[in-house]
Amino acid sequence: MSGENLQHLIAMIIYMAAVIGIGIFYAKRANKNADAYFLGGRSLGPWVAAFSAEASDMSGWLLMGLPGLAYWSGLADAGWTAIGLFVGTYFNWLIVSRRLRRYTETVDAITIPGFLSKRFHEKSKLILLVSSLFIVIFFTVYAGQCLSACGKLFENLFGLDYKVMMIIAAIFVLLYTFLGGFLAESASDFMQAVVMVIALVAILSLATISAGGIGAVIENAKSYDGFLSLVRTSTPSTEVANTFGDGQPFKFMSILSALAWGLGYFGMPQVLLRFMGIRSEKELTRSRRVACIWLFIAMGAAVLIGIVGRSVAGLEYTSNAAAENIFIDTATAFLPPVLAGFACAGILAASISSSDSYLLISTSAIAENVYRGMLKKNASEKQVMWVSRIAMAIITIIAMVIAWDKDSTIFGITSFAWAGFGAAFGPAILFSLFWKRTTRWGALAGIVSGGVMVFVWKLAIKPMGGVFAVYELLPAFIIAAIAIVVVSLATPAPEQSVLDEFKQARGK
Repeated sequence: MSGENLQHLIAMIIYMAAVIGIGIFYAKRANKNADAYFLGGRSLGPWVAAFSAEASDMSGWLLMGLPGLAYWSGLADAGWTAIGLFVGTYFNWLIVSRRLRRYTETVDAITIPGFLSKRFHEKSKLILLVSSLFIVIFFTVYAGQCLSACGKLFENLFGLDYKVMMIIAAIFVLLYTFLGGFLAESASDFMQAVVMVIALVAILSLATISAGGIGAVIENAKSYDGFLSLVRTSTPSTEVANTFGDGQPFKFMSILSALAWGLGYFGMPQVLLRFMGIRSEKELTRSRRVACIWLFIAMGAAVLIGIVGRSVAGLEYTSNAAAENIFIDTATAFLPPVLAGFACAGILAASISSSDSYLLISTSAIAENVYRGMLKKNASEKQVMWVSRIAMAIITIIAMVIAWDKDSTIFGITSFAWAGFGAAFGPAILFSLFWKRTTRWGALAGIVSGGVMVFVWKLAIKPMGGVFAVYELLPAFIIAAIAIVVVSLATPAPEQSVLDEFKQARGK
């Protein structure tokens, strides 16, 4: 290992030691009971809620997937996706956060499946079971992309074996999540969100200077047909780096597909849990502003790193998967070794902050919702904690299998899981919060139709091309919403006790 690589490693070890320290600090409080472990006792401050929501959501996708996409195909796809995500973030905080915080406290729910089940006073727990199943499926995929990001980081930075490092990363995340639960995860996410945004802005600034300034970047980008356009996309060569064919139109359906990413926020458990976990709904306005500012800066910098990268000597990639290393390569090229190590720790920060969220929510769905909610209702807190940890280990192993192929793109893995959550839970959450006529069977129909349609559209319909090539989240979201309305109107209205709770949660 070279001297520079040793400095990279030392910096990353220092960073990870800080993360472990946070876990140890919160371990006692986290293991007090299931409520403390899975939701932190609803004690998050506004800044921690905002930063941890965005950090847990963005993962390694922000530092690797998004810059890689912008580098590979230009501004259109990455730009419209970023716009959709920003709009979705804003409206999620604006219209969902306050009502969800109040409603989950009213029905005493600490998980999303638990809320949906208690919202409709269901006795058979069918919603609880089905929603928990979808959470485990899609979060396992999500955790896989986080582990993939970690493996690619260590392979690129140190020349180490991708699979070995991916496994080591999985073990670290597993042990860390065992230790501290939701509070440790949220506190470390706060720190990681700060690291991520500082690293992005610093790398963007240094890369722009290296490329000869903004003017030189723009002139170079203009030489690639469609690269800077929001209505055209570039066509890079997979044979010769920085060689392009004629640009292609970025069609209306492609724009819709990119913007549809914003719909995913309404069903994203790791974000919704921050709404539930904030200590006071009065602080949600500040959290919304903080979250939106952070996201605007972070995503803007990530997209621009990809754009600027085309003008930086030495950054030459011939595949989208390879281009996802652009953040790592710019960090090691332009920063002193120790600072580069901290910058690359940002990728670990993003991946760990997300994967521990995914593991924690998945295992809460199994331990709290299925085990104690259905199988053993008198289970002790200790039994629930042990079941959650066993489930966590199993899910981690499956995630490693998903991440085994290092040639799969982080962006591609993320898009599928994002669509799954957005379609399965987004409409169900919105209708449950804002339409009192929603019935148990309507919500269940929305969850099932949305989650299943993501698979059907992705695997069977989307390959047909044309208008069917739209991102699977959009049609699945629409179908789920229609299913909720149709089935709710076709089934008996909710009981008065359900309507009374709805009125109470609605407030003024």
